[in-house]
Amino acid sequence: MNSGQKNPVRLISSRELHRGRLVSLRLDTVVLPMGTETEYEHVEIKQGASTLALADNGDVWLVREWKYALGYQTVEVISGGMETDESPEDTAHREMREEAGLIASELIPMGRVDPFTTMLRCANYLFLARGITEVPHEREEGEVMETLRVPLHEAVRMVMDGEITHGSSCVLILKTARWLGTAGNSAVSQISQA
Repeated sequence: MNSGQKNPVRLISSRELHRGRLVSLRLDTVVLPMGTETEYEHVEIKQGASTLALADNGDVWLVREWKYALGYQTVEVISGGMETDESPEDTAHREMREEAGLIASELIPMGRVDPFTTMLRCANYLFLARGITEVPHEREEGEVMETLRVPLHEAVRMVMDGEITHGSSCVLILKTARWLGTAGNSAVSQISQA
């Protein structure tokens, strides 16, 4: 994802302020292009994958879960952090089974999202899953969630109305609708032709 442009900011020093299981925080002292010295707070979070599972009839699976950091429930696509030595595809398959009790015969890469690019490094890989089979879920202890199955056009509406605010979920739902060549209303005919 590098455009080939040389970094215009010169690093003077760097010190780690925190390293946890999921998050690390670093403070960099840098010189900006015009010579001004300043500090950058740099946050790195475990990379992850977000997956939109698509049924043959055009329905999609979402999850509703209480998010501790926000203090309320959110509706999102199936998402989770990558474990050490796990590929984004492996993460997508594992999270689908854990969170929603789903397995897919096909994963279609839909790009990636880099949230808050000024200070946060946390690549999140996006997938569309097809050929869905329902199996028993394998949720972790902290995952208290409800699985929702809605038509794709309803998920698009939820994004547009602000009911879904998770960035990767919004991007993936809208990219899927666009990829199918629809706002979701005629997804079934598009799926059978894909």
